[in-house]
Amino acid sequence: MIKTDILIIGAGPTGLFTVFEAGLLKLKCHIIDALPQPGGQLAELYPKKPIYDIPGFPEVLAGDLVDNLLEQGKQFEPGFTLGERAETIEKLEDGSFIVTTNKGTQHHASVVAIAGGLGSFEPRKPILENLGHFEENGVDYFVKNPEQYRDKKVVIAGGGDSALDWSIFLADVASEVTLVHRRNEFRGALDSVEKVQELKQAGKINLITPAEVVGLQGEDKLEALLIEKDGETISKATDYFIPLFGLSPKLGPIGDWGLEIEKNAIKVDNSLDYQTNIPGIFAIGDVNTYPGKLKLILCGFHEATMMCQAAYNIINPGKKYVLKYTTVSGVDGFDGTKKQAPKPVVQAIV
Repeated sequence: MIKTDILIIGAGPTGLFTVFEAGLLKLKCHIIDALPQPGGQLAELYPKKPIYDIPGFPEVLAGDLVDNLLEQGKQFEPGFTLGERAETIEKLEDGSFIVTTNKGTQHHASVVAIAGGLGSFEPRKPILENLGHFEENGVDYFVKNPEQYRDKKVVIAGGGDSALDWSIFLADVASEVTLVHRRNEFRGALDSVEKVQELKQAGKINLITPAEVVGLQGEDKLEALLIEKDGETISKATDYFIPLFGLSPKLGPIGDWGLEIEKNAIKVDNSLDYQTNIPGIFAIGDVNTYPGKLKLILCGFHEATMMCQAAYNIINPGKKYVLKYTTVSGVDGFDGTKKQAPKPVVQAIV
C-alpha cells in the first residue's frame, strides 16, 4: 500500500506542477500514469514541439518543459507509479481514498487530484490480423527499456516525432533499424527528419517510404513483417516491430467513479477550487470543465495552485496556512535543506 497526502492521476504538465505547489505546503505527492514515463502528451507525442505561451519562456520545447517541471518538483521527492492505469476508487469512512491500478497496486491518500489531461492514453494500433498474438512477443507500442533492443533488428512505423526520435536513438543500440512510413513526408521536427536522412546516408537506418506494414509473421514470437511498397509485398526479417501512430485519449475507468461528466470531461466547481461532486476529489487541467474553461497549460498551472490550497485545508483541518512568497521565504525541501531566496531589494523613489 502506497500512502501519500495527494494522489495525482496523470503525469502531464499540470500533474507535475502540482507536486511543486503541494511541496510548498509540506504535502507529499504520488503520481499514477498509464504511460511508462512522465510528461503526458508533451513527452509522448511532440517532445520537440515549441510552446509559446508558458510565462517567462518566449519559446520552450515540450520535452524541455517536462524536464524543467520534473527538476522543479524533484526536491519534494514525489513517488511515481508509471505504466499503470488508475482503475478503481474506494472512499473510506474517514474521507480518505484507496485507488487501485489495473495491475493491482494500491494507493491510499487523503486527497485525489485527477490531472489526466484529455484522459488516459492508449496507443493507436495498426489494423493487422494477428497483431494481438505478437503483443509483448515482438510488438511493442512504447520503448520502455531501450537496452532490450541491443543488437536486435527493429522496425519502427510512423511519421511523427516519436517514430523519428526513437529511430535516431536506436540507431546506436540495435543491430539494424528500419523506419517505415506511408508517405515520403514526415510530420516531425525538421531537425529530426534531417538527422534520419543523414543516418540513412550513413547506412545506419533503413528508410522505406511510401510503404506500409501489412502483415506479421512468426509462430510464438515475431520473426518477420510483410511490407507493401509500390504495389509489391516484401518480407522483412525483424526481432521487434514498434508501431508509433500516436495515442488515443479516453477518460477510461475514471468515467465510472460516480463523477459528474459532461462531454467526456469532469465537471468541477471553479468557485470551490476545482473540486468535483465527490468531496476530496479534484479535477485540474484539460480533464475538467466549467463555465469559461480554457484548455491551456498555464490555466492548468493556476488550477493546480488553487487545488493545493483546498487540499491543505482538507488534510490539516483547523490549521491556517499563511501564504508566503517564495521570493521572500525560499523553498523548503523534504530533505531538511532550504533554498533561501535573496532578500528583496527595496528601491526608494526620491
